[in-house]
Amino acid sequence: MKKLAIMQPYFFPYIGYFQLIRAVDTFVIYDNIQYSKKGWINRNRILRQGKEALISIPLKKDSDFLDIRDRRLAADFRRERLLNQISDAYRRAPYFAEAFPIVETVLRHDDDNLFRFLYHSIISVCEYLQVDTDFATSSAIPIDHALRGQDKVLAICEHAAASHYINPIGGVTLYSREDFMLRNIQLQFLRTLPCLYPQMDKPFVPSLSIIDVMMFNSVRKIGHFLNSNHEVL
Repeated sequence: MKKLAIMQPYFFPYIGYFQLIRAVDTFVIYDNIQYSKKGWINRNRILRQGKEALISIPLKKDSDFLDIRDRRLAADFRRERLLNQISDAYRRAPYFAEAFPIVETVLRHDDDNLFRFLYHSIISVCEYLQVDTDFATSSAIPIDHALRGQDKVLAICEHAAASHYINPIGGVTLYSREDFMLRNIQLQFLRTLPCLYPQMDKPFVPSLSIIDVMMFNSVRKIGHFLNSNHEVL
């Protein structure tokens, strides 16, 4: 049995992303897929004074049709300013001393290529959380990269000899279980269950960046969230 998942890279994604990584043997990160301004590739939400606040990585102005691997961070990206915003938001959090160095490692990474910057961030967080899943980059897999959607996913699964493909529950309408079964691959979907924890004695704000989870929880507690607070359907 070999379980596989494929996702775009995101900037400090929410805990469900890391639950998916933990649930599989190989996690493929798309680099040769078109960048989308509407998603969460270079932005996310943290907690500031009890309310959600947006953080983002500014990008160099370029064509909207470029792949993620061809986009660049803006030359005037003020890393220290973003670090200060995150520090000010969480300096009183119980695990700030443990988690903030990971945030620093990510934001001080000096590669201005968007994909490599995000890939490094995901690997860094996984190392902190003691997640040892294997990673692969989509463009390095020898398939027909003109394929799209389900056809591309199936090609990657077949090349990797995957027995199971797991996708977030939000993609349930994108794929056909019958088409996967014809290739001897079991299609499954991961649904994140509530991961509740104290946030500075304020009403709980769900689905924030993994930064928030790391600031308020020990690595052991996060490991429990990764292993138990989800269901695979």
